[in-house]
Formats: sequence, C-alpha cells, structure tokens
Amino acid sequence: MTHPLRQHIEEIIPLTDEEFAYILSFFQPITKRKHQYLLQEGEIANKEYWVVNGCVKSYFIEDSGKEHILQFAMENWWITDYESFVKQQPSKTAIDCIEDCELLYITYENRDKLTASMHKMERFWAKKSKMGRIALQKRIVSLLQNSAKERYDQLLEQYPTLFQRVPKKMIAAYLGVSRETLSRLNS
Repeated sequence: MTHPLRQHIEEIIPLTDEEFAYILSFFQPITKRKHQYLLQEGEIANKEYWVVNGCVKSYFIEDSGKEHILQFAMENWWITDYESFVKQQPSKTAIDCIEDCELLYITYENRDKLTASMHKMERFWAKKSKMGRIALQKRIVSLLQNSAKERYDQLLEQYPTLFQRVPKKMIAAYLGVSRETLSRLNS
C-alpha cells in the first residue's frame, strides 16, 4: 500500500521510491490526544504538521475570551502558524487537537534542507503555498461579502464531514457568528 504522504505529494509531483524514501527521512511521526496542543500562543512554530488522521484547529482568543478559528485541518492538510514558522518569531495563534491525531511533522530546519537539496519538493511547497493563498483569499472575500447563511452553506458544501467532527460552537467561531445565529442558520 502506498504511503499516504506519497499519495499526497504525487498529486502534484511524481516521485521514485528513492525520492520518497529521502523525503520521508525528513519527517517524524507524532500522535496527540484530543485537546493537546501542537503550538501555543507565544511559542515559535518550528514545525509544520501534515495530518494523517484526526482534526486540529488554529485559533486565537481575544482579551474578552472570544475564540476566533482561523483554520481547521483534517486528513491530508498542512498546518502551522506560517508567520511564526517563516519568520521564526513568537506565534500569535494556538493549534490544538479537536480529535485524537496522527501527524507527520517537518522542522523548519529540515524543510529548508529538503527544499535546498530537492527541487521537486521546492515546487511542491510552492504549489501548496499558492493554493493556500487562494483559499485564504476566498475565505476573506466570503467573510467580507457573504451573509452568515451564505458562509454556512459554502462551508457545508465544501466540507460536509466537518460538521460531524467539530462542535457547533467551533463552526460558529470559524464563521464569525454566535452559536445562536448558527442554530438559526442550521434550522
């Protein structure tokens, strides 16, 4: 059976067995339980995670205690605090597990080494980065332009399984609405 990370990478670039073995040597597996942190606010994000199994969230909490969810990451998704990871400065967000998770991570240093030594992986991450920017732009436009109902319907259409895996209060925090509003949208 083909390794899931290899399948993921090969959606963008073809690999030989030797190339994939080399790539995999830069990654470490890790398991985390529900509610465990991958990153806490103020820490430097020195790892980028790829979700093998499970679901995590990236978020920040206002001084008032209100949570804002920036991203969910499920199977085959990448997550870190990218500003902290790239600039190697303290994180403004936290990342924790919504479910028990199996992940692979690559350190900042190893990602640098891998991309420097293997042009294919530099292309892979460039493509993933471009796709991430497109998704972020669409999310921002949706938040600014669409009604709460339209944002809810878009999320449900794009990621229907998310609604079975994530509590409603987290869906509300992602959409930027109250739980009460979410209940009205859901009915």
